[in-house]
Amino acid sequence: MNSEKVRCGWCGTDPLYVTYHDEEWGVPVKDDKKMFEFLLLETFQAGLSWITILRKRENFRKAFDNFDYKKIAKYDQSKIDALLQDEGIIRNKLKVHSAVTNARAFMEIQKEFGSFNQYIWGFVNHKPIKNIWKTHKDAPATSPESDALSKDLKKRGFKFVGSTVVYAHMQATGMVNDHIESCFRFHEV
Repeated sequence: MNSEKVRCGWCGTDPLYVTYHDEEWGVPVKDDKKMFEFLLLETFQAGLSWITILRKRENFRKAFDNFDYKKIAKYDQSKIDALLQDEGIIRNKLKVHSAVTNARAFMEIQKEFGSFNQYIWGFVNHKPIKNIWKTHKDAPATSPESDALSKDLKKRGFKFVGSTVVYAHMQATGMVNDHIESCFRFHEV
């Protein structure tokens, strides 16, 4: 970890956060499985800090079959009950149920559009929106695109996909580049 590099202020100095910032945040994701992983994690993050989710990411990976949405879509009540007893994840009943609901809706979108990525990237005309911010505090919590995507996901049966969650998802998956202008990653992603 090179501390001389200028980074977005939100990642601070926590090594896990810095690595996430440097290697993942804002990198365009075009793989459906990876997109679902971020979507699942973002929905569990609602109301919590992202670092809390990052620290539990590997637990989520184990608990949710390596984020395999096809398996998650088939979870029955006994699997849901087991997840609600898993201390390694966020044991919120509504969020656990939403993971199953969202996996099913995710696959419906795949059927309709050929891939989830084809669908979701359509909300940004299939190329990242590159914003120019002086500080991370300048970045908005939502955008017209996240509003539209959130509304459409909800219409399609997704849960925990308010515009703020969706905008965070768009940032994480590189649909929006919100690295600050002075961040070394600004021009790299």
